[in-house]
Amino acid sequence: MPQSLLMCSPDYFAVKYTINPWMAGKIGKVDHPLATKQWVDFFSTLKKLTAVKLLTPQPHVPDLVFTANAGLIYGNKFVLSRFRHQERRPEEPYFRDWFQYSGYEVVEWQRLIHFEGAGDALFQPGRNLLWASHGFRTDAETHSLLAKNFAVRVISLRLIDPRFYHLDTCFCPLLDDKVMYYPKAFDAESLKWIEEYTLPQNRIAVADEDALHFACNAVLVDRNIILNAVSDDLGRRLEAAGYTVIVNPVSEFLKAGGANKCLTLQLTEQAQNDGGELKTGENRQTAEPRNLPANPAIAI
Repeated sequence: MPQSLLMCSPDYFAVKYTINPWMAGKIGKVDHPLATKQWVDFFSTLKKLTAVKLLTPQPHVPDLVFTANAGLIYGNKFVLSRFRHQERRPEEPYFRDWFQYSGYEVVEWQRLIHFEGAGDALFQPGRNLLWASHGFRTDAETHSLLAKNFAVRVISLRLIDPRFYHLDTCFCPLLDDKVMYYPKAFDAESLKWIEEYTLPQNRIAVADEDALHFACNAVLVDRNIILNAVSDDLGRRLEAAGYTVIVNPVSEFLKAGGANKCLTLQLTEQAQNDGGELKTGENRQTAEPRNLPANPAIAI
């Protein structure tokens, strides 16, 4: 299925409240003409690579531009987010209406629970595997519910650095069973899970400099990776992994705690079974963890 993305233009984007460390001291400090130019440049890059659909911007919801937090898509199902902070809850009806109108089966939480969509839940390309985080925005109990609803294996990861409050700010699943991530954002148990499900040569750990520029908050379109900024070292490692590295700065959006991935939602998200043939010479680990205690989010 061809890839497509959902975005929302930044007509009303601003920092009007503080719900993450990046917003502290930034209220009223967004350079809106620059933010608009950065968004348009990023949008233009994506339009050359894939289809992009647009959500109509709305006043009084300045973070609607961060469409990654709308919910989580699997096939034709859309699990609507339920935001932890009151400031973002007015976004929910706009996301619900757009996906209902677009023909998705909208799934809503039946109890008081917090879940912030593709900000905290990321599919591993080509595998029936969902990385999901908790610690700041999303409740851990959502992970087992997602596993049952989507019939996918869910790996539960705990975030510990409030600057990296969503999984997509510090973790990026890549093609070929690879991941790019910032180890300092996770607790020790979560790092063991990442290591259990990826081979050493498939883990691209980023240093502080790249992490603080939200390099992990990258958008993948085929073998293109689009990010806010990248060091020479990380750029070389991504190129060695087979990617064309495209830098589209979105520094004004970082003032609100978001970058390139936060500004998009992949509309064709779908995990795949693990059972395909391995490439010649590949020695991939089994999908079953061997030496760790049971992860409570894994579906049985």
